[in-house]
Amino acid sequence: MGRTAFALIGLLLTLALPVQAAPTAKELFGREKSPSAHRSEPFGSYSKGCLAGAVPLPETGPTWQAMRLSRNRNWGHPDTIDFLQRLSAYAATQPGWNGLYVGDISQPRGGPMLTGHASHQMGLDADIWMLPPQRLNLSRSERENLSSISMQRANGAYVNSSWTAEHHKIVRAAAKDPAVARIFIFPGAKVQMCNDEKGDRSWLRKVRPWWGHHYHFHVRLNCPRGARACVEQDTIPAGDGCDEARQWVNNILNPPPPDPNAPKPQPRRELVLADLPQACAQVLSR
Repeated sequence: MGRTAFALIGLLLTLALPVQAAPTAKELFGREKSPSAHRSEPFGSYSKGCLAGAVPLPETGPTWQAMRLSRNRNWGHPDTIDFLQRLSAYAATQPGWNGLYVGDISQPRGGPMLTGHASHQMGLDADIWMLPPQRLNLSRSERENLSSISMQRANGAYVNSSWTAEHHKIVRAAAKDPAVARIFIFPGAKVQMCNDEKGDRSWLRKVRPWWGHHYHFHVRLNCPRGARACVEQDTIPAGDGCDEARQWVNNILNPPPPDPNAPKPQPRRELVLADLPQACAQVLSR
């Protein structure tokens, strides 16, 4: 057999080999167990970014406990950790609350997660459980198995009997914090707070209705001062947002007919490292 035939056979065998796909961004960031050796700085946006120099929320503090420790998602920007400590100290002043149970913040280097959130990528998002903490000495095992409680009824159109004035006050305190950009919570809770608030209503503007978010509320912080590579979200519309929330509720109770001309949702492409800011490659490298 001549050289040409051997070359042709070699080419055919090469073409027959399976192509090794590049790892996705969530695989790269999801396997990191520790933060990068950089100054703390967020890069990119809340749903397409990463975090250099993350710091942990200590697993247990005087007024908080970090939950689901096996996920290793109790990492954030220092502004986020400071905020959670402030808010938990306030929560501990409320009847029936010893502080806060804190859910996911971010991975040690931020970035997309293997499971769950599309956001939480810059260490500026945090999930706070609706369950009022009775104890702050839960074991690791208890933190894996304890569940929060749902606040919704009628598919999120209303709050249920577990919702209290203290929930209202804690969400209000979070929204009034200057570091906070937005709070996501189910529509019925936003409407209930709109109905119950008799004082200053300006904070309600930051509270945004969103699907889910009835076992926890999601706090999103502003980009830190001087973080030039951090992309803020669009400005929140003017007003308290209560009419918008009531429209969400109306759509839950009286769903509009499906639009036959509406485009079908397309599957989301998995992010790869090249989709993220260039600095994220450096975050992974050190």
